[in-house]
Amino acid sequence: MGVDIADLVEPEESSLDSFKGRTFGLDALNMLYQFLSIIRQPDGEPLKDSKGRVTSHLSGLFYRTTKLVENEIKPFYVFDGEPPEFKETVNKERRERRKEAKEKYEKALKEGKVEEAKKYAQQSVSIQDEMIDQAKELLDGMGIPWVQAPSEGEAQAAFMAQKGEAWAVGSQDFDSLLFGAPILVRNLTITGKRKLPGKKEYKEISPEKVELERLLDKLGINREQLVIMGILVGTDYTPGGVKGIGPKTALDVVKEHGDLRSVADEIDWSFEEDPEEILEFFMDPPVTEDYKLEWKDPDEEKIKDFLCDKHDFSEDRVEKPIGKLKKDRNKGTQSRLDTF
Repeated sequence: MGVDIADLVEPEESSLDSFKGRTFGLDALNMLYQFLSIIRQPDGEPLKDSKGRVTSHLSGLFYRTTKLVENEIKPFYVFDGEPPEFKETVNKERRERRKEAKEKYEKALKEGKVEEAKKYAQQSVSIQDEMIDQAKELLDGMGIPWVQAPSEGEAQAAFMAQKGEAWAVGSQDFDSLLFGAPILVRNLTITGKRKLPGKKEYKEISPEKVELERLLDKLGINREQLVIMGILVGTDYTPGGVKGIGPKTALDVVKEHGDLRSVADEIDWSFEEDPEEILEFFMDPPVTEDYKLEWKDPDEEKIKDFLCDKHDFSEDRVEKPIGKLKKDRNKGTQSRLDTF
């Protein structure tokens, strides 16, 4: 879900070409959810191997990561660790929504309502521990590094971007900005034409860049106030936000009252969670420096064994991307002139 501040953000439309030579920290679970949601058969069913195991996430991870490398981009993935205790409320709600969506999907499928079934299928996406393990195994074979965060993956990716380990964080959600990422890029792995939900129309999807400092200057606030806005309009820890407060109202409230204590006196706080605790989590989240970013040559035999032998991918369709990984891996290490 992420924080709902889209109405206040004016992203800069970009292209993969403009990111050549850049290193990206990618929010792994966010990307896997994308792949599981978008990469589906016409009836909404995810891709599966002969044993009935879902492979949409592996297809997306393999082919779309290869596309990034082919464009001379250096990606690494950051996986979530333990969520904060106050996230359990939203996690419980999400589980219930997915269960309900799955029931609606099966009903629509039985009634032959394919488009409706596909919509509910996308809403019922869930990620199992086995899928995360599979993603890490595939990335190892591809020579793409990954980092295990102690808590939220976006917080870890933002921390690494602040340190200069990544030029930007790649995610669909705006949360990484609240965690302090200097630059957020959305739509990094879903470029191209995409069908609009419930319509027969298609929209061209391009990467969108948002710079934190530019956003704060435009809004006339600091990062802490941006986090307070997020808490008011709704984050993963305050689902739905404070009743009656949208992004523009939240901005007005924050600019008028300044700090969280003053803001809290003016609103009807209905959440069990302590807003001060949530603010502190965004401003100083649990992160680790125990990681090593190392891009390696792809292991062709390992990739083929994993994708083709274990999960029934076509060897012909796997060989070409492997060749691109081998050819293009070192291109992303070249320095850009604008970094000097």
